[in-house]
Amino acid sequence: MQAGDVVQLEFMRRPILVTGGAGFIGSNFILEWLAHEQAPVINLDKLTYAGNLANLASVCNHKRYSFVKGDIGDISLVLELLKGRRPSSIVHFAAESHVDRSIHSADDFIRTNIEGTFRLLQAAREYWTGLANEEKPQFKFLHVSTDEVYGTLRENDPPFSEDTAYAPNSPYSASKAASDHLVRAFHHTYGLPTLTTNCSNNYGPFQFPEKLIPLMINNAIQGQSLPIYGDGLNIRDWLYVTDHCEAIRQVLRLGRTGETYNIGGNCEKSNIEVVREICKMLSQLRPDRDYDSLVTYVKDRPGHDRRYAVDCRKISSEIGWKPQYSFHDGLASTISWYLENREWVESVTSGAYQHWLDLHYATETAKSEA
Repeated sequence: MQAGDVVQLEFMRRPILVTGGAGFIGSNFILEWLAHEQAPVINLDKLTYAGNLANLASVCNHKRYSFVKGDIGDISLVLELLKGRRPSSIVHFAAESHVDRSIHSADDFIRTNIEGTFRLLQAAREYWTGLANEEKPQFKFLHVSTDEVYGTLRENDPPFSEDTAYAPNSPYSASKAASDHLVRAFHHTYGLPTLTTNCSNNYGPFQFPEKLIPLMINNAIQGQSLPIYGDGLNIRDWLYVTDHCEAIRQVLRLGRTGETYNIGGNCEKSNIEVVREICKMLSQLRPDRDYDSLVTYVKDRPGHDRRYAVDCRKISSEIGWKPQYSFHDGLASTISWYLENREWVESVTSGAYQHWLDLHYATETAKSEA
């Protein structure tokens, strides 16, 4: 083995730093990483409303897992962590991600998604600059983003590709678009080895029940109304979270520095189709009520994008990734998880969450975002 190969091998044995690892996708990623990879994981999370360490209870004592409570905007803390633990990569999930919340108040989205990402990039650049020359090419900064930065599609438009012009339509998607541009700029200006992924709508275990699928499951179980925005025909491309996590691991390993990769489930479904399928599955598992009768159409939200669809040919051809879960199998697994983990659901749907629902929907039943 040549000296350069030894350096690369040793470098890749170092931990990875995951930001926002107590959130929905981040926690699933950490669980998948520890199950399939050998490198340790450092989880940096501020633990805002959607960050929940209970998601990672099964690995809290794992010898290759450690947690640090902190803000990605605290550049001193991040630098101390980077220089002290010397990770091989940063996988950046930390973000405010709920469209409805961004419409009500965008401050946190600007602070975390734009300013926080900027501070994290500053710290990453300083750390990367200080690496040995033979280590620098091995380091990666992987930024996890969304297909919402591309705007909306008409019925017959082709899916979003990596070359689709950005046209964000909500404060949330605008803040993520800004963070994408910062990542690109740090690569092209400073040479920081970055990767960006833009994913479609995720679903699966540990998703906070303000999003469409877990909200519908939870409401249906409790016999509450299933509120659907507008005519229910807004279309999303649905991606099971385990498939997303596998794609990120592969992009981190095989992606070309400076590139963007779209990640989708190849599964376009309207919101009402999704809700009807949830009702159908619940009727088979718990045939104690007419779930379809709970569906209620409510006033559409401002600026609601009509359709998202993602072209995954680039990640498929360059890296060999394709989604493994059908929507039927992914949804069945998700519903089973929420039925079997009522204690987790109850813990996150009380207190502050209920206060948030009252604040946003004082005169209406809680709505959903997709």
